[in-house]
Amino acid sequence: MTYTTDVQTIFKALDLAPPEHNPTGLAVCTPIDASLLARVAVSTQAQVDAAITRAHTRYLSWRDVPAPKRGELVRAFGEAVRRHKEPLGRLITLETGKIVQEGLGEVQEVVDICEFAVGLSRQLYGLSIASERPEHKLLETWHPLGVVGIISAFNFPMAVFAWNAALALVCGNTLVWKPSEKTPLSALALNGLLLQTAQAQGLDVAGLSELVIGDRLVGQTLVSHPQVRLVSATGSTAMGRAVGVACASLFKRSLLELGGNNAAIVGPSANLALVVRGVAFAAAGTAGQRCTSLRRLIVHRTIYAPLMTALVRVFERLPVGDPLISGTLVGPLIDQRAFDAMQRSLEQARQSGAQAHFGSREEVGDAAAFYVRPAIVEMATQSGPMLQETFAPILYVVPYDSFDEAIALNNAVGHGLSSAVFTQDLREAEVFTSARGSDCGIANVNIGTSGAEIGGAFGGEKETGGGRESGSDAWKAYMRRATNTINYGATLPLAQGIKFEV
Repeated sequence: MTYTTDVQTIFKALDLAPPEHNPTGLAVCTPIDASLLARVAVSTQAQVDAAITRAHTRYLSWRDVPAPKRGELVRAFGEAVRRHKEPLGRLITLETGKIVQEGLGEVQEVVDICEFAVGLSRQLYGLSIASERPEHKLLETWHPLGVVGIISAFNFPMAVFAWNAALALVCGNTLVWKPSEKTPLSALALNGLLLQTAQAQGLDVAGLSELVIGDRLVGQTLVSHPQVRLVSATGSTAMGRAVGVACASLFKRSLLELGGNNAAIVGPSANLALVVRGVAFAAAGTAGQRCTSLRRLIVHRTIYAPLMTALVRVFERLPVGDPLISGTLVGPLIDQRAFDAMQRSLEQARQSGAQAHFGSREEVGDAAAFYVRPAIVEMATQSGPMLQETFAPILYVVPYDSFDEAIALNNAVGHGLSSAVFTQDLREAEVFTSARGSDCGIANVNIGTSGAEIGGAFGGEKETGGGRESGSDAWKAYMRRATNTINYGATLPLAQGIKFEV
């Protein structure tokens, strides 16, 4: 079976029409062997404008649907995704190169956030606030924004959309989604399943969730369109900086989930077996292509040597290969650009005197793809490439002497997404998660930096963008707040005791 045939089989299993072949369209290749999966049509400027207009028109009626009724759509969508977990997971693997287990895990994230959003649809609560004026009531209420534009990255082609879409829909918004041009098939499948579900419920699907496909010009149109009230963008810091500035100039909201140069501190009391397992997944999982991937390991000098020995031994035998084959733990990089960036970073580290273990290209059959053995780079100090995010499986390791020094190293980078400490020392754990500890949006104890649950708000500080998605009160980003003062008396007292008699 060719991968192109596999894609057609997957869409058939979803009861969706496979994407039409467009000879001049966007080429979608699998990183597994670089072969062509499909050529899909790119949205024109006029089509993007029309999609946004449809979404705005649909919003005007969708906002009036009671939130629990909106939740019924999200519930049914989550159930449809659960029923089709296997083909959806396989499609993710084909398009991103993730191992099968990670593809299935991403689909489970879609199911989980839908379940969270269904409960949320009955909990879009405001506040009742004590008024200083007699016979007055002060309220805080929440209302939908309008059209939510979603720009997603290749590495989580379904989950990132769902994190935004499930919350935005129950909050009363409509959607326009621009997926990464590297993974449009996953978007076509998931959005198709959402609209299929809505149609089965008798809903008008036009404008509910519009999909636009293309390069940065399509994204720019989405960002600049006056009827898009929130842009949720996941990707590089450079992309996020451009989106943030553009949104600010138009006084519209942006929700930015950008890069991360994530660190883990390993204290002298750490359980080294736990460390090795946590570090291996965080650094090598998804071939290092997560925003939460572990990039920096800050190790107490007294345990540096035994930990390095154990890590090198594990990385040396990590199964690298075809992600569709059971037992593989590390699939390919997404493309040659990612491979070249990795090799440049490794060479820069070597030139600075660092010792690099592994990191070279691995032959997997006759595939013209980019498989690498995850690298470990021993650094004398935190400098050079260690201060930059490289979206590839490179783990930089540096020793430390005092815990305050380790925290300073953790915080001494531009990004502030995820962080971790491995320790059995209660004081170290508490300090790390305190105000003078990690400055990241995620601060874990005795687990790695990646693999967040949907129940907590996800996002980071500094060059990570400051946005929050998924759980906790992240829903508030998709709504506007109104303060209401209601006078149910027969007089008109003014606030602050002001007298103004006419």
